[in-house]
Amino acid sequence: MGRVANKVAFITGAGQGIGEAIARKMCDEGAAVTIAETNAQTGAAVAQSLTDAGHRALFVQTDITQEAQVAAAVAQTVETFGQLDILVNNAGKNFYYDATQMTEREWDEAMNVDVKGAWLCCKHAIPHMVERGGGSIVNIASIHARMTVPGIFPYAAAKSALVGMTRNLALDWGVQNIRVNAVCPGAVRTHLIEEWFNLHDDPQAAEDAMLRVHALGRIGTPEEIANFVTFIASDEASFITGAELYIDGGLSARFAT
Repeated sequence: MGRVANKVAFITGAGQGIGEAIARKMCDEGAAVTIAETNAQTGAAVAQSLTDAGHRALFVQTDITQEAQVAAAVAQTVETFGQLDILVNNAGKNFYYDATQMTEREWDEAMNVDVKGAWLCCKHAIPHMVERGGGSIVNIASIHARMTVPGIFPYAAAKSALVGMTRNLALDWGVQNIRVNAVCPGAVRTHLIEEWFNLHDDPQAAEDAMLRVHALGRIGTPEEIANFVTFIASDEASFITGAELYIDGGLSARFAT
């Protein structure tokens, strides 16, 4: 029996990267999972791979910024598996704008993807958790919610908002035995960090500089984040809620670079 045995998890952005790793880890630990993903090709491939390995997995193409799609995906999850116990709000995007030059449309896109989508998933998942007598919500924020670098506005603002939302939901729903936590990764080897490296004139030099400021001398892997998220979502973490949890290889321990 695994850490999340007999649980059902709804994981957004699980067609690749950290989300995919979380889905695979939770299946390995006994959960059934819904892959809620905009990319039909990657989402279906992950779900099929998990099913082929003997796990219970469902793919639902979902744009988390559209409430009707979120509601339908959550309903399909409950219809398929009979319950909903865990929500992982992993889907998100990096945004790199000059605050004086970005458009209102670009601002709205950033907040819709990184904040509104998480709220919509919570809105539709929480009632099912109440029916189950409790649940666990894990919001994947970022180290940029606390400390950041120039040139990635308004990503840090959005992730800070997600952490604030985490605290409020933890207070509002704790009496219903629903725990809400924010996991804040540092640099992790995904397509998003590669995008950031490639913004530089010398991507390799940018990566080398990133490695030097980590206490462990390296960046993380999606699997390392997935291990931690699965623990936080599980009953083993039953007294942890409203927390802002950093998993960053010692990056935030550094005073200055």
